[in-house]
Amino acid sequence: MPSLLFKLNNVPDDEADDIRQMLSDADIEFYETDSGPFGLSFAGIWIVDDHELAQAQTLLDEYQQNRARLAREDYQTRKENGEIRSWWQQVLDSPVRSIAALFFILLILYLTLSPFLSLGK
Repeated sequence: MPSLLFKLNNVPDDEADDIRQMLSDADIEFYETDSGPFGLSFAGIWIVDDHELAQAQTLLDEYQQNRARLAREDYQTRKENGEIRSWWQQVLDSPVRSIAALFFILLILYLTLSPFLSLGK
């Protein structure tokens, strides 16, 4: 009976391609389902033979650990090079936009809470 190995919902194309290639290189038989034209079906990579599931899961775990390590290293490198801006830097880059956003947040809070605050009067 086929077993689900990997859900493909919201997965980047390069990651899905890497997993397909990894399974093909290991000669593990698999098939893929998509989410259909309206996105209502289940998209995933399925292993045909249950006996190969453990090997496929081990390969997938190693791949994901390596991918996570590379992503952390890339983030750290970009942060050290100053390519990633902090929240405060974004506020300083566009103060008018930040003040307008804060104003609208406070307005929505006021409109939401004002009926409840006037109940005790």
